[in-house]
Amino acid sequence: MIANDPIEHLITLLSRLPGLGRRSARRAVLKMLMDPNDKMLPLADALRAAADSVRPCEVCGNLDAASPCHICSDRHRDHKHVCVVEGVADLWALERAHAHRGTYHVLGGLLSALGGTGPEDLSVTPLLRRIEADGIEEVILALPATVDGATTTHYLTDRLKPTGCTITRLAQGVPIGGALDVLDDGTLTAAFKARRTL
Repeated sequence: MIANDPIEHLITLLSRLPGLGRRSARRAVLKMLMDPNDKMLPLADALRAAADSVRPCEVCGNLDAASPCHICSDRHRDHKHVCVVEGVADLWALERAHAHRGTYHVLGGLLSALGGTGPEDLSVTPLLRRIEADGIEEVILALPATVDGATTTHYLTDRLKPTGCTITRLAQGVPIGGALDVLDDGTLTAAFKARRTL
């Protein structure tokens, strides 16, 4: 291949995106090149506009063209309940499921000794300031059920207890539609520990 081939360059750039290998990127590029005015140029314009205008929200860390973001500035949301998530992808997943009608706080990662992520790398101080300034009543820890997620949950619980707000975490266990014989031991154990009276 020619080193400055624009088609190969585009395929290489697209193949770096999550979920797109070289074959998928090649198919996408071919589709766009077959109709560049309808598929490629509008995409290029949208990419440029997003790169120029989308920034992290100054309040919660969500990505939006406005700051505060549309969630933080929504008067119909419950601003006394904040859901803490690892990253923006988790926030978007909860929004897609309509699972939370309060606001959010993006930590920007998890504590990880192996990954070299310490407390100073996470957005904990802004969360503590929000709790005090906004009178937050409940902080919901929606962190992954991993070792790093559990470590971060314990750390945040210790930091948040002195604020006096209620601290909760998402339930863990058997997913809806999940068969017991295909679940791992950790999930089954968590499900038994989180059982409740009917």
